[in-house]
Amino acid sequence: MFGKAGHLGANLPGPHTNDLHALGMEILLTLGLVTTILGTASGAQNVGPLSALAVAGYIALAGLWSSPVSGASMNPVRSLAPDLFNGEIGSFWIYLAGPTVGMLVAVAVAWVLRGPGRDLTAARAARGSLGVLVLNEKPPTHDLDV
Repeated sequence: MFGKAGHLGANLPGPHTNDLHALGMEILLTLGLVTTILGTASGAQNVGPLSALAVAGYIALAGLWSSPVSGASMNPVRSLAPDLFNGEIGSFWIYLAGPTVGMLVAVAVAWVLRGPGRDLTAARAARGSLGVLVLNEKPPTHDLDV
């Protein structure tokens, strides 16, 4: 229906980029994105409504400087849909493995730097009761208490 224009939404490694370089770029980009999300929306680092602006700014900058290398997907579904539509999933593995590894590394780094969580402020934010006065509230004892 769209001819060559159907490829415009697809993420592909750049013309002078091999698959490993594109994979490395996707790992780095996703690590930065998840670190930005975790850094702006957790406990003492929470910057409130401006968290979305920080994340959007990161995505815009990442797209500007890395699109020629890997397409700056940072999201497997964003890459899978155009690939399935076009019937070409040859390089999809890059956009599945890269964000997955980047996310795992970012969470591991956050765990090492900030600990396992259990922050009362973060738990209240997750429950939607951050601005509500709650008497005798205790921090969660494990992750399932959030």
